[in-house]
Amino acid sequence: MAEEKSNLEDELTFSIKNAWEQSDEEELDDITEFAEKYKEYITESKTEREIIDNTVKLLEKNGFVSIQECDELDQGDKIYILNKNKAIAVAVIGNKEVTEGCHILASHIDSPRLDLKARPIYEDNDASLALFNTHYYGGIKKYQWVSTPLAIHGKVVKEDGEIINISIGEDKEDPVFAVSDLLPHLSKKKQSERKMKDVIKGEELNVILGGKPIDDDDIDKKVKINILKILNDNYGIKEEDFTSAEIEIVPSGPARDVGLDRSMVGGYGHDDRVCAFTSLMACIDLEPQSKTSLVFLFDKEEIGSEGNTSANSRFTESVFQQILAKSKGDYSMEDYRLTLENSNAMSGDVNPGVNPSFKGVHDLRNAGRMGKGIVLTKYTGSGGKFMANDAHAEYVAYIRRILNENDICWQTAQLGKVDEGGGGTVAKFLANLNMDIIDAGPPLLGMHSPFEIVSKVDIYHTYKAYRAFLEAE
Repeated sequence: MAEEKSNLEDELTFSIKNAWEQSDEEELDDITEFAEKYKEYITESKTEREIIDNTVKLLEKNGFVSIQECDELDQGDKIYILNKNKAIAVAVIGNKEVTEGCHILASHIDSPRLDLKARPIYEDNDASLALFNTHYYGGIKKYQWVSTPLAIHGKVVKEDGEIINISIGEDKEDPVFAVSDLLPHLSKKKQSERKMKDVIKGEELNVILGGKPIDDDDIDKKVKINILKILNDNYGIKEEDFTSAEIEIVPSGPARDVGLDRSMVGGYGHDDRVCAFTSLMACIDLEPQSKTSLVFLFDKEEIGSEGNTSANSRFTESVFQQILAKSKGDYSMEDYRLTLENSNAMSGDVNPGVNPSFKGVHDLRNAGRMGKGIVLTKYTGSGGKFMANDAHAEYVAYIRRILNENDICWQTAQLGKVDEGGGGTVAKFLANLNMDIIDAGPPLLGMHSPFEIVSKVDIYHTYKAYRAFLEAE
């Protein structure tokens, strides 16, 4: 009787599996190897431009070419399409007509950070320091960015068009930078009574650049001028050049293993580069399928997908139009409509894992857990599902079948309790093109912090899920 009850329970209940326990020795080795590749990728890719540069190198190493090099597209062709060096589409052309639809993976490659203002360098006479004035990008907890080593990444475009790439703070011989916090001995009145979101205010996120004055009595701002001289000597830039620069302040240092068992990866930018890397690798490792496989890596998701490199731009439509033009030659608006409507997609984006110290913000029956595989998020948004994509039941069933048939560990979750918060992804912008789409990615701890944590086994099952999706009929 007990055995009969157990079988009935197994048959009728939804059991979320521990992905570690489902892995044999061979797969455990694959998980470790894949995680090492990922750690290298995100360590070397801390801005969206760096990700695009490193992605193109990886693609070309694996036989992909720019669509500009193709007069026409045939089955098995592997191509990429760049958008202003901040977004990219990658495709493996299938043997069916493009109008029969594509399998699409879409992720974003921007992450929360500190950006520089247009006139960022100033000297504080009272502190005898030169600093960068910043404007934070995306949803950050500002206090997390103080008293931690920071690096400077980005590019400066000079008036004559010359491009200067900058990366300072990653090499062990480099200096690092920091935002100074207020010591506890003096913070009781000034800081301790502030609410958490204002413990550090936006205008207080000033990055220390230096404190050594130039040896010239005729100069007023001696520390600032010394910093400008160092920049000019090393990079050939002057203060005005910062008005046409994109400089990002990011956490310094490589991605690291977390835990005595080395089961997790800690680092900057898992949201959403873990989905970008796994979807990219799924496409690279793919043999040509019946349907065309397409991977989008978008910019600007963290600020609402605004601008011409985001998922809300015309870039998505441009990619389909370019593929149609080089696959069919002349095509009609009906061809374009059918291509969009017959396509389906997964929005690769992360989900918060259960935080062991703050479990009260989660609906624990509907929360992602570390080590339990990829998370399916049927809908995002906030409150009453505002600003959400809500995947149709038929499509969720289709995705379930793919995952189960390929022995992929998966779970379901939503972004915390109903009235606790919420958030959005790129999913709704592809849904607006009338294609089916669902959010899916690994759970994270410390999302949007300078040091996010993800499980290695969840990374690997996310890769397996994306690849199985691209290979599905």
